[in-house]
Amino acid sequence: MIPQEKIEALIDRFEKIEAEMSTVTESDVIIRLSKEHGELKDIVEKARALSSLRAQLIELQELSEGDDSEMAALAKDELAELKEQEPGLEHDLQIMLLPKDKADDSSVILEVRAGTGGDEAALFAGDLFRMYQRFASLQGWKVSVLSASEADLGGYKEIQASVTGDGVFARMKFESGVHRVQRVPATETQGRVHTSAATVAVLPEPEEVDIEVNDGDLRKDVLRASGR
Repeated sequence: MIPQEKIEALIDRFEKIEAEMSTVTESDVIIRLSKEHGELKDIVEKARALSSLRAQLIELQELSEGDDSEMAALAKDELAELKEQEPGLEHDLQIMLLPKDKADDSSVILEVRAGTGGDEAALFAGDLFRMYQRFASLQGWKVSVLSASEADLGGYKEIQASVTGDGVFARMKFESGVHRVQRVPATETQGRVHTSAATVAVLPEPEEVDIEVNDGDLRKDVLRASGR
């Protein structure tokens, strides 16, 4: 369980940043505060939702123990409903508070390969790739296919693409691994359920590095052919 004190400290820090941003004029400070503000915004929204829910739970708990039996009954019903929401909110916040990977802001190289399952595995790989395309579109990211090997009956034996945008790796890194599906393939005539697999790799795109080479670091050799 996330301590309420930690939630309040997050909210307090966020509010202080907003107050500072309205008064500072130094560009380097504004850039630093804006970056921290962006990193905390979604976290604080979730923290505020959890804090508000906990306040409601305390209030309803008190009402459920009151002398007014009708009010107590209503409070108990609402209390039970709201209690079901608390674990989900807390889990989401815990995930958001995990240490940030240095590559989280990077674009990625996405690779989907058909695994076991023959033609059905290729169809499944195609379904997975289209799902990622749709997700990327909803996030406002750009998907560019780098290479693809299509299967005879549709789908892909393998496909690689670049996905560019803000925070792509943070949202997609946990997709890496083996994905399996159990279903009746379009190629199955007996109605039997098959298990097919596809592997997904999500790699952060390396940052471009500018290398400056000074003339003094170069050695120039001049060779002359000797004729006979």
